[in-house]
Amino acid sequence: MKFPAPLTLSEVAALIGAKMIGDPDFSVAGMNEIHMVEPGDLTFVDHPKYYAKALNSKATTIIINKELECPDGKALLLCEKPFDAYVSLAVHFRGFEQAHALLSPLAIIGEGTVIQPGAFVGNHVTIGKNCIVHANASIYDHTVIGDNCIIHSGAVLGADAFYFQKRPDGWKKLESCGRVVVEDNVEIGALTSIDKGVSGDTIISWGVKIDNHVQIGHDTFIGRMALIGAHCAIAGVTRIEEEVILWARVSVNKDLVIGKKAVVMAMSGVDKSLEGGKTYWGVPADDPRKKWKEIAALKQLPDFMRESWKGRMLQNEE
Repeated sequence: MKFPAPLTLSEVAALIGAKMIGDPDFSVAGMNEIHMVEPGDLTFVDHPKYYAKALNSKATTIIINKELECPDGKALLLCEKPFDAYVSLAVHFRGFEQAHALLSPLAIIGEGTVIQPGAFVGNHVTIGKNCIVHANASIYDHTVIGDNCIIHSGAVLGADAFYFQKRPDGWKKLESCGRVVVEDNVEIGALTSIDKGVSGDTIISWGVKIDNHVQIGHDTFIGRMALIGAHCAIAGVTRIEEEVILWARVSVNKDLVIGKKAVVMAMSGVDKSLEGGKTYWGVPADDPRKKWKEIAALKQLPDFMRESWKGRMLQNEE
């Protein structure tokens, strides 16, 4: 997320009550998680295991809970609870904004777009030309939808990321301040849910077609012309490249890449990144011929065990 206007390090420090290590006039353009940061962004780190990763990332401002040497060209903000400080910035710049109508007067709707009765379109939403948003779809604040898109009934675009930090008194939520960005010529099926980025964007690229009852997690990227079957579950921070096909009920773990033109057959479970241009099936997903051989071998196992048992019995009798 980019701030409405760049802030100085001293302004950010005042907002979160942090000690500055760096030039007070150092520019901070926005905030993002470590895997999505760009130069000018602020991120946070609160565990020694990840200090080096944060300090060596593209982020130029880091909220941290230990005083360390500041890398050249960067700035540090020292505070006891970096996670909480980061959440406070998310809430300050893009906190919950109550709606007062099904179609917010702050939404921008393109020419020829139809919003069916009962659909909700939130604050600061942008929808392009010649789209259809069917009844009971919910388009949360700051969502961006391109031209010629169809959003079916019950779809939810922009719900919060499922991201929590465990504390002694319960789970602390990392408040989401990212967006869902849907490009042109996309169709999103009924009762599908697409979560917004924690502080970046969840992106559905040009020409993607998504069936009913699909879950797409935060900060996921779906490449051009991908086809996503019903009941697929795609975890956060996943990259689905161009022209990938996921047939029905495929589950994809977080932080993975499925390569261009890969096909994952129905009922599969993807637990690692997959090379493009190949077909996969099974749990875990692998070459279908290999999986079928494994199943054939398993079917023979009872007979093998039975014959093995008979052989041992004969040996004992002798």
